[in-house]
Amino acid sequence: EHRWESGNWFLRREKLFLYPGDSPMGFRLPLDSLPWADPDAIHRDHEPDPFARRDPLPPRRRIQNPSDRPTREAAAVDSRPEHLVRTALCLEPRDGMLHLFLPPLATAEAWLDLVARIEDTARETGIPVRMEGYPAPRDPRLASFAITPDPGVIEVNIHPSSTWQELSDKTRILYDEARATRLGTEKFLIDGRLAGTGGGNHVTLGGRTPDDSPFLRRPDLLRSMVGYWLSHPSLSYVFSGLFVGPTSQAPRVDEARSDAVHELELAFDQIPSSGGCPPWLVDRVLRNILVDSTGNTHRTEFCIDKLFSPDSSTGRLGLVELRAFEMPPHERMSLVQQLLIRSLVARFWESPWNAPLPRWGNILRDKWVLPHFLEEDLADVCADLRETGIGFDKEWLVPHLEFRFPRHGGFAHQGTEVEIRHAIEPWHVLGEEPGAGGAARYVDSSVERLQVKMKNGSPGRHSVLCNGARIPFAPTGTEGESVAGVRYRAWKPPSCLHPTIGVHSPLVFDLYDEWSGRALKGVTYHVMHPGGRAYEELPVNANSAEARRFERFQPWGHTIGPFAPRVVEPRPEAPLTLDLRWMDRP
Repeated sequence: EHRWESGNWFLRREKLFLYPGDSPMGFRLPLDSLPWADPDAIHRDHEPDPFARRDPLPPRRRIQNPSDRPTREAAAVDSRPEHLVRTALCLEPRDGMLHLFLPPLATAEAWLDLVARIEDTARETGIPVRMEGYPAPRDPRLASFAITPDPGVIEVNIHPSSTWQELSDKTRILYDEARATRLGTEKFLIDGRLAGTGGGNHVTLGGRTPDDSPFLRRPDLLRSMVGYWLSHPSLSYVFSGLFVGPTSQAPRVDEARSDAVHELELAFDQIPSSGGCPPWLVDRVLRNILVDSTGNTHRTEFCIDKLFSPDSSTGRLGLVELRAFEMPPHERMSLVQQLLIRSLVARFWESPWNAPLPRWGNILRDKWVLPHFLEEDLADVCADLRETGIGFDKEWLVPHLEFRFPRHGGFAHQGTEVEIRHAIEPWHVLGEEPGAGGAARYVDSSVERLQVKMKNGSPGRHSVLCNGARIPFAPTGTEGESVAGVRYRAWKPPSCLHPTIGVHSPLVFDLYDEWSGRALKGVTYHVMHPGGRAYEELPVNANSAEARRFERFQPWGHTIGPFAPRVVEPRPEAPLTLDLRWMDRP
């Protein structure tokens, strides 16, 4: 049974003066004014071992009448510093309500007992109260979720699920409640494109207790997942947000340093192929590799902050967070993402992944930013799952591809077809600017990329030009099909990379006949309003956004008369990409 004690607070002044401010009382207590005591003499409640076995929580005890309250005889107050009560339950009338600021507690039993006594007292006195302060201690016997305001989004952390049905129900309820409160899971950009909210849809894997975690029971599971994600870039880019690359919120291991894969292979060699190793080994081996370019252990594709960190018991939970997932617009799309992850975990549990790690290098920013190759890579993942007995259909991922890589338009001429889609552009982080204070990280989002795909073109005769420059197509493996990327400056902000290079919009795409030296047909793609106006507001609804997308793509406007294509040499590090910024060289 828990025993609650009270005592006088001995401060330097006779009265309790709070620090000035409008935050709750518990945040403004003059804790520095408490008498000093030898830290070794102060009784402290230590956090329980996350691996310790826990008894079932005691049943709810309710006080029926005042005579049932426990009584204690008065005693002299021990004023020695090491025996003083140093935490306090703060009661503050604020905004017409009695607010109770709960102190930090070490065990779930103590927290539940305190909350029960507060509820009984409020029921007996008839005074409504609002509880704030420190939350309940982390305990696998307590199911809890948190709703936190983040810049521009509302972050919801739901409690773990043990079955697929439970996970499906929670996801559906979360989306329904968001719609009921007029919160959306998608947004429209200024040009009418549909995109995610910018908030993450991070997936956390583990167990209700650390000893149930599959990553601590089978250390090779994390090795298989990291290696498989490196081998299949589509898992890193198809479900992510707009900002990818080494300075994003979920960078790949091989994006920042050229020797990262070499170090990762050496780390994998120290992880046994099956169980039988101490739980701290995986954390020690991978902690300094699964980081971003600045050494941040949280801002990475595979976050192991809570796997088995020795810093605190909250870091030894056996959890792995997958951060390269953004909130999809529909609950079923979210469930497909989670089903894919569960399928891959089941696949690696039965058959670990030990293939050699690829060295993509600059191919990540040339080939693997085009939707065609990412779609093929996802099809390979689905085929691999089917070969291991997991029937994951690649058609389930089509909505994700259409959402991530919208089709802007296309045209056809005598059997030759040209399609234009949006592609991925890794943005650069800019240098520090005076007045920013170091709190913001500015990126150059003015550069965009499109994918151009040509089908049934006559080799040696048909080419596709963009603003007069020949696009460097490469065959896809399908007969008569080739694909390439076009990189261009979409708009010109006050601060950007290469500020002397102008805007390339509108983009004129021509189906060029090499024999006659003329454009057979073409289209015009406007990044913003075709009349040169600037959109003053974001689209108010889906119809307004669709209208903007339609008016920016015009199925006319090809180059008239005979002309010779402009010469832009492909860059050796990006042979599949036409970078229009190189046309502006003197």
